[in-house]
Amino acid sequence: MSQTSIERLREYLAQLPPQSQALLMREFERALERGQDTAVATLVLEQLRKIVRKSEANEALPPRTDDLSRLLFQVLEPFLVEAGTPLRAGQIRRSSLQPIWQWLGRDGAPDKLNEFEAVLSRMPADSAGQVEALAQKLQAVAAAAIFQLTGPGGGDKSRALARVGPPNVIEDLYSIGAVLQVRDAIATLNEKLPRTLRAFGDSQIASVTSALNIPALQTPQMLPFALSIVVQRMTAPWQIIRLAVKIAASDDEIRVAATPYGIAVTIALHDLSCVAAILRMDIKRGRFDNVAGNLKTLHDGVRGLRTELDLRNDSAWGKQLTSIRADISNALQSEIDSVPGRVRRILRQRPEKDIPPGARIDSTEVEETVALIDFVATCRNYASELAINEVTLRTYSDLQQYVERSTEQLVQSLRAADHKVRTYRQQQVQAAIRFCQVLFGDDYASLMSRAAENALTGERKSSRAG
Repeated sequence: MSQTSIERLREYLAQLPPQSQALLMREFERALERGQDTAVATLVLEQLRKIVRKSEANEALPPRTDDLSRLLFQVLEPFLVEAGTPLRAGQIRRSSLQPIWQWLGRDGAPDKLNEFEAVLSRMPADSAGQVEALAQKLQAVAAAAIFQLTGPGGGDKSRALARVGPPNVIEDLYSIGAVLQVRDAIATLNEKLPRTLRAFGDSQIASVTSALNIPALQTPQMLPFALSIVVQRMTAPWQIIRLAVKIAASDDEIRVAATPYGIAVTIALHDLSCVAAILRMDIKRGRFDNVAGNLKTLHDGVRGLRTELDLRNDSAWGKQLTSIRADISNALQSEIDSVPGRVRRILRQRPEKDIPPGARIDSTEVEETVALIDFVATCRNYASELAINEVTLRTYSDLQQYVERSTEQLVQSLRAADHKVRTYRQQQVQAAIRFCQVLFGDDYASLMSRAAENALTGERKSSRAG
């Protein structure tokens, strides 16, 4: 194996977590003991032992390679999205960072990275100013290397680009270079922007517009990133469209789209679509903790886009908003329609002969149904804007009528219940009271709980008197 190949192997092994390095060492040592793959095992084991010994010798020092990578990419942090998240303008895949870092160390700027790593390793722990200066130099070198590869020029660059990574990494490469190149402008914007943008009215719009007035951030490539920073400061991110409306001096979508700030509407629609996807997934998995917050975000966003922009139904933006509403409506309606059936399955007053000995109500199912009833109640607040008004109001009314009637009947059934099924009837009543708590409030639930206790007490007194 050539020296270059060995160096690449060493670099790769050095980037593995200590646990992975230890695991590899154990496995290769066992392979040697069994006489399997001795050539490869010996080579890899030799490099691993060098790395581990070096690590132990410098145990007090931080992992400098990781520190250098972190310094390079720290300016990208506000724009990173995790794997599987749909990408929009102004965002970068986090998964692209590692391949690009490896390319920089291998082909892009290996000498400079080695030089910076040596400088960083000699810096004292309290040299924040020096580290910041080093980060600026590192980011400038990385941006230059990226633009040299992606910029115009002779020769076939496809092979060189293929060495960076798969197409999605190459797609992020230019954006990463562009952000690194204007890191000072991004820092300036962060300083000028208010920490939190709550009511995004005229005064805040003027303040943000002034902060965005940095030439380096006004390019088609960088404006989405600048707007992404603004969105992260907003308590209602959909209101970013107000910047576009202000710049266009009109709510007409054609005039708004004609300005560079039209991208703000695209960002708002994309982000609402992502919230809708999260809502659908949460509902599918039975996770209702964040449903109320996501429903409010979607309701406010859809209403804001419909009222503050003059969108045409047949335009790209209009079709996207219609699609978002339809997706939300379908997901919500399907789940809302299932709730009455689940309630009836738990509260149905079966004849005593049909209740097997030892029958029990599944407490987990009861709590899941409670969450679903609460979900229907929450949907009522946002039903009209999300196109679920009719089904929500009908289902909620049906639930109230059925639960009220069933609770009263179940409480009465406790008075004459055979001792073989009394436990099952009590569990049904307890479930009904939990449902009442959501539908009618604590006072009514307490009232029915006392009625159930009185029914049991009366039944026991009657038995003793007999």
